[in-house]
Amino acid sequence: MTSAVTTDTSARPGYGQLLRTPGALGFVLPGFAARLPFGMLTISILLLVQHTTGSYGSAGIVAAVTGISMAMSAPLMGIFTDRFGQTAVLLPVVLAHSAAVTGLAALALLDAPVWALALAAVPTGASVPQVGPMVRARWAAKLEGSPLLPTAAAFESVTDEFTFVVGPVLATALCTGVHPAAGLVTEATLTLLGGLLFAAQRASQPKTHAPSLTGEKRAFALSFPGLRVLIFAFLGIGAVFGGMQVSLAAFSDEIGNPGANGLLYGVFAAGNMISGIAMGAIAWKIGPRRRLILGYIGLTAAASVLWAANSMILLGALGLVVGLCIAPALITGYTMVEQLVPANARTEAFTWLTGSIAFGQAIAVILAGRLTDAHGSSFGFLVPMGATALALTTLLALRAKLAPKAPSRIVNASAQEAAPAAAASAPAKTQAKTTVATRTTPSPASRNRVNERGMGHRVPVTVD
Repeated sequence: MTSAVTTDTSARPGYGQLLRTPGALGFVLPGFAARLPFGMLTISILLLVQHTTGSYGSAGIVAAVTGISMAMSAPLMGIFTDRFGQTAVLLPVVLAHSAAVTGLAALALLDAPVWALALAAVPTGASVPQVGPMVRARWAAKLEGSPLLPTAAAFESVTDEFTFVVGPVLATALCTGVHPAAGLVTEATLTLLGGLLFAAQRASQPKTHAPSLTGEKRAFALSFPGLRVLIFAFLGIGAVFGGMQVSLAAFSDEIGNPGANGLLYGVFAAGNMISGIAMGAIAWKIGPRRRLILGYIGLTAAASVLWAANSMILLGALGLVVGLCIAPALITGYTMVEQLVPANARTEAFTWLTGSIAFGQAIAVILAGRLTDAHGSSFGFLVPMGATALALTTLLALRAKLAPKAPSRIVNASAQEAAPAAAASAPAKTQAKTTVATRTTPSPASRNRVNERGMGHRVPVTVD
């Protein structure tokens, strides 16, 4: 019965099979509710601070400090989560984040100086709940070694991108149609409610990895070179998100239609979502390292022409293409974590990647904000072009680091025990040779050694 199910899943690794995983819906739906506010955060800060200061540059600084603070705190949050569990980390974090966002919004409405807003942005970013990595860690724990794992990575990317379709549109509508601070207030409220709901789903949490009493060292995700390469690649992806958010908002102002910003960014995110759905529905025969590189080449090429758009229709079409090219690189990168990082550091690894996106987004927001203030939105689009080109160059140069390690030879315990016994029974080399020559039936120790050597030749190795 079990082998039949496994065979069917391997042949058709689709979303239906994924969502039928026992207990999956119990954390997927609350996880979506908890991460939806994250799609509102940066754009809500940009629109509120730009409204109160009149400068995209100042708004970019505050949003960038938020992103950098999140990028620095996310891996630490991942380490604590691996050690103490998701609920123990989420409960204080969502409370702190809601309070910090409310404080930032209040300061902006009181016309506080930019330095004060930037200072308030530090706890705002540091307390962003890492719900996406936590959901991915739950999938990885349930599906370790399963052919459904890439499908789960694609599904999570689609979920992320759906939040970036809904989030910016909702935030823009609230900030432009209700009140400039309405986006941040809604983000704080939804983070609190969604985070508490997700934290209550204890049954599907991965087991914690507290320090071993035997003195076994804990693996830190950053010690694995493949993850460090992925972090650099994800910086470029974050720069695309940040550069698009600022430049699309500036472009919408230039054409006299600020509300178009949400629509344009929604089209961009919809392209990513559509591509993510397709990625999860395909049974790939190309290795993940090659998929990552090919996807990044496409992303770099698409981002390199954004600056030339001179109409809303053309910019929407180019944004859609960029969105279509993000998902192959993003999904494949997340999928490769299982091959490159052990289970006891996986949540930390996912938070490094999420933090890398946030950091790349933050730097891009600063640069694009300065460029759009000085020269217009078309110059802001140069940021995604330059960042992806730099990341692609690094990815190509260090692609060998992304190859998963071949499984190490596992020595049979009985063979280890039999070897000393065989040595003790043969006091001299000549006696051993004579014994081997006259025996017609191999000893158990000999059989173990033969089997060990034979098994060593049949260890499967993934070839990219």
